[in-house]
Amino acid sequence: MPDLNDLIGAMRKAADAQADKAEAEKNGATQGKNEDSKIKSAEDNARFREIRAVLARNKITRGVSPEKLRIILEELGPTYIKLGQIMSMHSDILPKRYCDELAKLNFDVPPMPFSEVIEVIEDSYGCPYTEVFEWIDEKTLGSASIAQVHRAKLKSEDAEEGIDVIVKVQRKGVYEIMSRDISLLHRLAKLMPPVGDLKNIVDLDMVLDEMWTVAQEEMNFFKEASNMAEFARNNKDIRYVGCPKMYIEYTTDKVLVMDYVGGCAIDDVEYLTARGYDLDEIGEKFVNNFIKQVMDDGFFHADPHPGNVKILDGKIIWIDMGMMGRLSDRDRRLMVRGVRSIAMHDIQATVNAVLDLGEIRGTPDREKLYVEIKSFLDQYGSISFGSLDLAGALQCLMDIMKENGIALPHGMTMLCRGLAHMQGVLATISPEINMLKIATSRITDDFVQNLDAKEEFMKYSRALYRAANTGIEIPALTSQVMKEYLAGQSRLNITLSSTPKIDELIYSSIRNVVIGLGVAALLVSSSIMCTTSMEPRIFGIPLLGFLGFFFAMSVSGFLVIRNICLKIAARRRKRKKMN
Repeated sequence: MPDLNDLIGAMRKAADAQADKAEAEKNGATQGKNEDSKIKSAEDNARFREIRAVLARNKITRGVSPEKLRIILEELGPTYIKLGQIMSMHSDILPKRYCDELAKLNFDVPPMPFSEVIEVIEDSYGCPYTEVFEWIDEKTLGSASIAQVHRAKLKSEDAEEGIDVIVKVQRKGVYEIMSRDISLLHRLAKLMPPVGDLKNIVDLDMVLDEMWTVAQEEMNFFKEASNMAEFARNNKDIRYVGCPKMYIEYTTDKVLVMDYVGGCAIDDVEYLTARGYDLDEIGEKFVNNFIKQVMDDGFFHADPHPGNVKILDGKIIWIDMGMMGRLSDRDRRLMVRGVRSIAMHDIQATVNAVLDLGEIRGTPDREKLYVEIKSFLDQYGSISFGSLDLAGALQCLMDIMKENGIALPHGMTMLCRGLAHMQGVLATISPEINMLKIATSRITDDFVQNLDAKEEFMKYSRALYRAANTGIEIPALTSQVMKEYLAGQSRLNITLSSTPKIDELIYSSIRNVVIGLGVAALLVSSSIMCTTSMEPRIFGIPLLGFLGFFFAMSVSGFLVIRNICLKIAARRRKRKKMN
């Protein structure tokens, strides 16, 4: 398995080549640059009009429901389908109903012509593809919006017949296309009216920036190669786990070459049972390895659906390392602490774990968070391990954090996605296996193994000493409080805190009172003017009096209509939440 130093060296060579290419282009003819700029501008304008037409056809001004967003992305083409698939993994940013709908987007897209595949390979290698491969199958094994995969035979001096490999080739020009489309989406996000569900819930510019960051990582094949090397190193001592061998000497930022993996998908029950595999054993090893990736390595496969996990020669083979999750040591410690507090039904400890784990935006409402965590524990705390929906419980906890302005680390959202796929696989091959029970047992075993009796004794001894030392002072402090009270010198400090809803209520009430007083004063002054013989006059009353009446009635009518609209909108939001 290649070393990471080789990957870094290859990445540096690619960066130097790109720098040389950029310098050569910079020294090119100015006229050619201007023509290219005009062509690019014309293409951008044409694409912008196309996107705007799709949005207009789907009546985006009336709001963006989850179904409408999915339809729009499908109509805009493969680039937007990929963005939608990335968005579906970010339940920390988007509401769950949007993520569930975007997960329905079709992964398969028409493959690019084989001639373009050869062109990308030869541009990456700087030589005819026949110098590297004996042959490349024109039929694709899979085609997605960023890349497609072909089976091939790699030339090798060690193997007379060559080596069976798969070649992952990035679509021609996909980086430029996605960059342009993201830029256009930023422009369109500013044109979207502040109505409907989506724009009121999320910052669209932030979502687009996050999507572009993830897409850039997926388009950099050196990143995937680095992930494969790290995964192989972490699992080298586990006999029943493997991943494809990667050929770093033939890997570039647009081409990835690795061993061809046969076998079958992990959920192919008929194939596995026909060959004498024990499905329960596969399921248990599958779960144990995933938990090991999360708890021990902090580096795990974030997309373990059946297409990415195969069974070959008694081994579980993990493939497609483009989407990996990462948890820091701190995140893992806090996650373990949170699991313990949930198991013990300790509400305050769970609240503290949530606050420590997430990134807090603004000042959290601890009282509201406490109530919602209590409701969460009441709902899931009494459920047995065998019937607990782990992915559903985590999603519920994420929704509570999102409503309280607490952002989860990206690795945690990837973990929730991975757990959902794991549960789906286990439901097919071994429904009796409970992932949460295995995880809890693993956490308990790790706690017992890592328990330092001396350190624990010293910790509790220090706590006992502090408690005893403080307890001695209690009678003196009580006496001092009573003396101050009897002398009339005691003071009571009260800190009042309000929620955003109360702040908005107070603000709107004061605003309405001020407007009402202004309208009343205007009506009174206009009535006084009407009793005078002031000129000019209209409809038999002074013009200034008429204008005062007209303005006062307009403001009153606007306030009445606005309140009616707000009540209707509130009822609609309430009905949608109930649904």
